[in-house]
Amino acid sequence: MPDDHIDATQLDTFVDIAAPARRVWAILTDFPAYPQWNPFIVAIEGKVRAGATLTVRLALPGKPVMTFRPRLKVVAAPRELRWVGQVVVPGLLDGEHGFEIEAPAPDRCRLRHVEDFSGVLVPLFIPALQQATRAGFEAMNQALKGRAEGR
Repeated sequence: MPDDHIDATQLDTFVDIAAPARRVWAILTDFPAYPQWNPFIVAIEGKVRAGATLTVRLALPGKPVMTFRPRLKVVAAPRELRWVGQVVVPGLLDGEHGFEIEAPAPDRCRLRHVEDFSGVLVPLFIPALQQATRAGFEAMNQALKGRAEGR
């Protein structure tokens, strides 16, 4: 029998940046500097290597700061950074958060910032995911663009 509820959703944002992909990669992977520029992911602690567990602090607009501990799944310089995390236990509200960098020219790139959400609680959180979380993604994208472009 088919499921009648939504159990997965995706946020997909992007920003074009007038800077080389390697510069954007360096900013994304400089976790200690996040508090200086990032309005969404206000802190990350941990090693930039596949399999590492991170401590990530998120500041969603209008919400208290949340801390979670995802595992880095992909570290592919300078193209992709991706981690997987969950709320409380796997299957309730899981997220695979990713950054993909495409470089159509040496001096510019596009950052794609995505998250795939799944789990039984996703239907309850769709409005927040589509509003507050999207706003957080877009704020981070613009802040990263400004930092990479030297503004």
